Amino acid sequence: MTDERRPASRPITPVAVGVLVRADGAVLLADRPAGKPYAGYWEFPGGKMQSGESVEQALKRELAEELGVCVRASDPWVVLEHDYPHAYVRLHFQRIFDWVGTPHPVEGQRLIFLPPGELAPSPLLPAAVLPLRWMQLPAVTGYSQQTSSDAHEALQWIEGALARGLRQILWYEPMLTGPARWEAARGASARARAYGARLLIDSRMDDCALALGQGCFLGAETLRGSNVRPRAPWVGAAVQTPTDLERATALACDFAVIEPAPADSSAGAEDRLATWERIGALCRQCPLPLYADLALSVQNLRQARRYGAHGLAVHLPR
Repeated sequence: MTDERRPASRPITPVAVGVLVRADGAVLLADRPAGKPYAGYWEFPGGKMQSGESVEQALKRELAEELGVCVRASDPWVVLEHDYPHAYVRLHFQRIFDWVGTPHPVEGQRLIFLPPGELAPSPLLPAAVLPLRWMQLPAVTGYSQQTSSDAHEALQWIEGALARGLRQILWYEPMLTGPARWEAARGASARARAYGARLLIDSRMDDCALALGQGCFLGAETLRGSNVRPRAPWVGAAVQTPTDLERATALACDFAVIEPAPADSSAGAEDRLATWERIGALCRQCPLPLYADLALSVQNLRQARRYGAHGLAVHLPR
């Protein structure tokens, strides 16, 4: 997906961008050397792709030249376009978890590893703002069980999920009504905050319950009827088709979950399933972080990242 607002007279400059992710989740930022446009601004390292180069090849070359490190593997993540005065760029962001060597300023630039959620250095290059925010998203997001019949049962589940390490929950409990819904929403929000987790309440819950979460989640049907981003700190959406993904992008959602299309949809059997080919097709050239709706496993997480997904959206048992 690309920005159709690009002036026809402006050529696209393809750029490979590396997001080096340390084991503690901190990401590497570098400032731009003197003599370059936006000198002194902080950004993710990388550079222009040469003719015939793949994103991976360009990153290996650029990061060896700029940081003195050898990139062993990188995973596609998001693709953004930005119109700078000096160039219209298409930025291919790749996350890098595996490299050899200690990054050092070969070109005299300053380097920092920024932990998730910490204040970024200033000034920050405009195209780095959203990716830096998105790096706060965990590798795994989870759905609530959606079958709770009372508040106590719902809170038992969320307490267990948080204790097991889940740090982002898409909360929807349609069987709860009236005071029980309020009690569960208040309790779930309080427990999430205590664990430093993010609770996104499904938009199908009533407005009062929505106000208690740290964000909002739009189901696919709700997304298709939405024209305005919900007023919430974090917004996610379920997507089943490229058109859904375009709508989620237009609403400035922070992420989307690739869900299987319903069995009664017009999509063929292969298009309904969360196959790797379908996941890869939606992730390719995508301007949003995407989660793949798959079972929780190390193998699935690694494979999802290879295909361009941010991580997994999982259904955890009680």
